[in-house]
Amino acid sequence: MATPTGSRVPCPEAAVVRTLLLGWILLQVAGAAGTRDVVAAYNLTWKSTNFKTILEWEPKPINHVYTVEISPRSGNWKRKCFYTTNTECDLTDEVVKDVNQIYTARVSSYPANATGFSGEPPFTNSLEFTPYLETNLGRPAIQSFEQVGTKLNVTVQDARTLLRVNGTYLSLRDVFGKNLSYTLYYWKASSTGKKTAKTNTNEFLIDVDQGEDYCFNVQAVIPSRRTNQKSLESPIECTSQEKGVSGETSIIIGAVVIVIIILIVILTVCLYKCRKARAGHVGKEHAPLSTV
Repeated sequence: MATPTGSRVPCPEAAVVRTLLLGWILLQVAGAAGTRDVVAAYNLTWKSTNFKTILEWEPKPINHVYTVEISPRSGNWKRKCFYTTNTECDLTDEVVKDVNQIYTARVSSYPANATGFSGEPPFTNSLEFTPYLETNLGRPAIQSFEQVGTKLNVTVQDARTLLRVNGTYLSLRDVFGKNLSYTLYYWKASSTGKKTAKTNTNEFLIDVDQGEDYCFNVQAVIPSRRTNQKSLESPIECTSQEKGVSGETSIIIGAVVIVIIILIVILTVCLYKCRKARAGHVGKEHAPLSTV
């Protein structure tokens, strides 16, 4: 007996699978075509001073954009700069949360026009960065100075950092405490031979020669560091003994002038009285004798 035959009924599940498979293949092809001109970032470099921290990299994008992520060690990645054509990203807000933490950043490259891109973008990781140990020290400034006799007093003003506590920015001294020291370079204005003095406070009191002008500047130092130990030197300041001498001289000259004026007045009064007395005496001598 023959088995009856008829048209096969299509299976809807198989059609769905084929459709999904075809869609996945098309996405892979589109992704490959979209990333063909994408260039992975290179030369990732941390630039940090007083904890203001920027990540820089190359190259300038042509047909692609970048996204930057940062993560503390054993932490989660956090995106900071999205689909940017820049080659730098400010990561300060993240690193100041814990300056003793070790951070890694990565830069991913995406096609410029790949809206809804779902492929795996090429990316490059940075070297690890520890802000407390590696941020550059900002240039300090001379807050005040005074030379009196054989003593020169210099007060250093700490550079401000981007760390904040209760809305107030902290100074280098606030962050590093006694780990921060200063070196003072000083020399006679008439000479080029430099001397140095060191302190782990913000005050210098050094012996100098009487009557000599001195020039000096300072440098912040963290001796415990292996790298980035020193800041740039502050602008040069100089004392001026001439200003002090001219001030004293002005006082002396003023006093002498006053004394001279007083003497002139006294002399004038004396001469006037003498002339008046002499005129009275002469008048008596020429007066007519009275007759009885």
